Amino acid sequence: MILRRSLVTVAVLVVLALVAAVVAAVVVTRRPLPSADGEVTVAGMDGSVRVVRDSRGVPDIYASTAEDLFRAQGFVQAQDRFFEMDYRRHVTAGRLAELVGDNPDAIEADKVIRTFGWRDVAEQEWDLLDAETQSYLAAYADGVNAYLDGRAPGDVAFEYTVLGMQVDVTAPEPWAPVDSLAWLKAMAWDLRGNYDDELGRAQAFSSVRDVARVNELFPVYPEALNAPILDADQASANADALAASQRAAAGASSTPSATSTTSTTTSVTDAASPADASAAASLYDPEDAGLGEAVASAARAIDAVPVLVGEGEGIGSNSWVVSGNHTDTGSPLLANDPHLSLGAPSIWAQVGLHCETVNEECPFNVSGFSFAGFPGVIIGHNDKLAWGITNLGADVTDFFLERVSGASYEVDGTWLPVTSRTETIKVNGGEDIELVVRSTGHGPIVSDVLSLDEADATPVETTEGTPIRRTDYEVSLGWTALNPGLTAQAIFAMDTATSAEDIKAAAEYFEVPSQNIIFATVDGHIGYQAPGRIPVRGEVSGPVPSDGTWPRPGWDSRYDWQGWVEPAAMPAVLDPAQGYIVAANQAVAPAGAGPFLTSDWDYGYRSQRIQSMLQTEIDAGRPVTVETMTRIQNDTVNPYAEVLVPTLLAQKIPNAFDRAGQELFVGWDYAQDADSAAAAYFSAVWVELLALSFDDELSEASSPDGGSRWLEVVRTHLDDPTSPWWDDRTTVNVVETRDEIFTQALVKAREELTKKLGREADEWEWGKLHRLALKHPVLGGDSIPAVVRGFVNPSPVEMGGGSSIVNATAWDASSGSFDVTSGPSMRMVVDLADLDRSTWVVVSGTSGHPASSHYADQLGAWAAGESFPWGFTEAAVTAAGSDTLTLTS
Repeated sequence: MILRRSLVTVAVLVVLALVAAVVAAVVVTRRPLPSADGEVTVAGMDGSVRVVRDSRGVPDIYASTAEDLFRAQGFVQAQDRFFEMDYRRHVTAGRLAELVGDNPDAIEADKVIRTFGWRDVAEQEWDLLDAETQSYLAAYADGVNAYLDGRAPGDVAFEYTVLGMQVDVTAPEPWAPVDSLAWLKAMAWDLRGNYDDELGRAQAFSSVRDVARVNELFPVYPEALNAPILDADQASANADALAASQRAAAGASSTPSATSTTSTTTSVTDAASPADASAAASLYDPEDAGLGEAVASAARAIDAVPVLVGEGEGIGSNSWVVSGNHTDTGSPLLANDPHLSLGAPSIWAQVGLHCETVNEECPFNVSGFSFAGFPGVIIGHNDKLAWGITNLGADVTDFFLERVSGASYEVDGTWLPVTSRTETIKVNGGEDIELVVRSTGHGPIVSDVLSLDEADATPVETTEGTPIRRTDYEVSLGWTALNPGLTAQAIFAMDTATSAEDIKAAAEYFEVPSQNIIFATVDGHIGYQAPGRIPVRGEVSGPVPSDGTWPRPGWDSRYDWQGWVEPAAMPAVLDPAQGYIVAANQAVAPAGAGPFLTSDWDYGYRSQRIQSMLQTEIDAGRPVTVETMTRIQNDTVNPYAEVLVPTLLAQKIPNAFDRAGQELFVGWDYAQDADSAAAAYFSAVWVELLALSFDDELSEASSPDGGSRWLEVVRTHLDDPTSPWWDDRTTVNVVETRDEIFTQALVKAREELTKKLGREADEWEWGKLHRLALKHPVLGGDSIPAVVRGFVNPSPVEMGGGSSIVNATAWDASSGSFDVTSGPSMRMVVDLADLDRSTWVVVSGTSGHPASSHYADQLGAWAAGESFPWGFTEAAVTAAGSDTLTLTS
């Protein structure tokens, strides 16, 4: 929920002293805190519902009907987190300016999201859902509205009081089931796959101007070094289904567009040969200012979307499951820690949902992590099965370059009409804004939504007041989530799953975002299932690769999507021989095995480290325990350091002062603990190394963020001391080599850390640089008065870990800061032998109210790598219970 920039910072139009007085007033800050015990009448309840909260405020809900269960969940989550829900609702509907007022960033976000049409797609999805899912969503909305009924905004959330000082704040509108569905679009957007790499190739080409060298910046996945999730045999287990899928596509007579609502044609073909990329220069002409401007404008629009789940390097997750053959109990163990943006409150809301009698009418007995605003549990376990989720990273977006002329666009030499609609953006305290949204058959045009900065844009003409760029190109977005789907049904199907067959069935509904699902059952099975609506791209010998790695020519229908991969052809495995499965965003299968999913994976250094640690335990004959799983989750060994330190130590540094940093690497175990001096220095060297190697040739938009892709780029050139990438092209009549760049990086890093952390290198600490500062999504930005920020933002904590480390507290090497940008948003370990022995923790706390004792009461334990007991049975919940609230009709 932390925004990539201070998106919703509230303009300070009141006297600071007045704000301070409001914050200090206990009556204002504590008024929204909910009742956790006693009895409350809730309209619409079929019977009585118990809400038992533990000492951290986590609710376990007991009801006699499924509808009462979700009414109660809606009521409780509105108690704890309604402002967060309302904020997300405004974002996903493109109505942020209605909430926060005349804020330029909010207005830009509204324009882009209206262009995508998230809310419109969610409304279409409602009609596709089965009656059971509709009843659950409706019951949840009823519970939210029962809590809101009769409450003034200041009684619901402190944030409304602060906002009311600058904009008109009325009672929140009732929650609608479609509000929950729209949230799934935001989740899908932030986890959508390779969109940044696709645009990144085009942006890099604009400065590098050499396709082969651009491809060097996007290396192939190193299968020999970092194992995929499945081996070739496992990936081929569904070969019959895949072959049937290909035959179906071969006989298909139509090809769905990116915005089609039909998903019947299903197939997959091999990606176009990378050699085809050599022809891309004929399309990506660096002298064509119009094309470059269209790509840059599309990128700016994408960057304007608020981050609700996560973005950038580090967004991913760890998950793994171990068979009972290797555990201390003889039953499986499962671990998961999704790496997402970290904010206050946490993106996750812990909850237990229990039917008093589990039967067909009320089938839920599940506990885990939910999203405030959506019923059910997203990740967790029931009494028969546990599951974890990580981002698969499948390529489900394509950017189509469009040749346009006025209100027409070209396809195969024919000019077709651009469709358009007008959206009205209401601005709280300001004038309405009319937005014309244009679309092609591939999807909405995103390159004309926001204007570029004057320095980046060509002059414009106007026709009747509407700016027209002097270009023959636009960029449209094809994205699977713009097709209405059934992901909402998948949530409830997983909540009640008891077997591999149930998970496979649920996965058919889980269309977006495409995720890795690992699971384990109490009767001893472990498995993996890849879900998702994956587009099929035909093999084209044309100006650019047809595999989705580069923006594609929309005027050539051969590049259109050919259909969707059949669910039966998606990779899966049950009870593999090695006795464990690791899914941590690496490649799903070896190249060419199974359906083509993407070429742009995380490069697998986290996943390989997890596999190595598990295999070490197994080879040593040590049973894997809950404690083992937790230790692995908190591992801080840096794979970048293992690759680079030997070369760094080989450099000759004559100056003793400069050499003091280099000497920290002698005997270093590569662990990036918070108190490590070597970790601080290595991270600073990494920043300098990337800047010295690449900033002379790449634009700011393509600047290295330091993630796993950049480690692979550096690693693949490490044995070539004279690679052109080492040369600093800004120096005159000098050609630098690898060793010169490495030496400069060592010296410059020593200088920088002396300024930041002091002269004595052995006293440096990584945590002094690498801090996590949780921010409130609306009131946490730098332009907010310090007294308000101090109230809503928890105190920063020093962290170990780093990018592409198992304890993945990522940071951006191009930003000038080592601060944590994303990380394990929660951690869980599930013991299938005794579910009450499971553990869990979130980054902040259960409550979204800054005045609540549960706003950030898990942060200290989370930062220290600790977790809390996770009671599941009624006896364990009752024993841990601190408060009981009864909801009656």
